[in-house]
Amino acid sequence: MALYAAYGSNMDPRQMAERAPHSPARGSGWIEGWRLTFGGEEQGWEGALATLVEDPLGRVFVVLYDLTDQDAKALDGWEGADSGLYRTVRVRVRALDGDHLAWAYVLDGYEGGLPSARALGILADAAEAAGAPDDYVAELRARPCR
Repeated sequence: MALYAAYGSNMDPRQMAERAPHSPARGSGWIEGWRLTFGGEEQGWEGALATLVEDPLGRVFVVLYDLTDQDAKALDGWEGADSGLYRTVRVRVRALDGDHLAWAYVLDGYEGGLPSARALGILADAAEAAGAPDDYVAELRARPCR
C-alpha cells in the first residue's frame, strides 16, 4: 500500500469512501515547507485548481490514507493524473505518531488564478470534516475566490 496525503476535497472521509473504498484513513498531519495555492485556471472547475508549491514558511493540513493499488488507479482518474493534469510528488508529513513519507498530487502547471467560491467551500468543508484546526478552516474560508 502507498501512503497518500490528501489536502483538497479528498480530505472528506465520505468522498474518499466513494473514490477509494478499500483505502482506510490513517490519520492526519502537516506538510511543512509547502503551501496550498491554486493554478491552472484555464483547466479548472469554474476557476483555478488546488495545488501545493514549495514554500519554506508554508504548512498544509493533510489526511493520510493507506491507498491500495486499485484505489490509487481510480483516484488518478478522479484527479486527472492519468491525463497529465496532476502529477505526484513525495512529501514528508508530520503526524502525531511521527513523520511519514507520502505522495500527494500537484498541478502540472503554473501557480495563479482564483478558485471558484464553490470549489473553495468544498475544500474548506472537507478540511472541517477531517478535523482540521478551526483557524486553518477559517483561513481557507477567508481566501479570495471568484
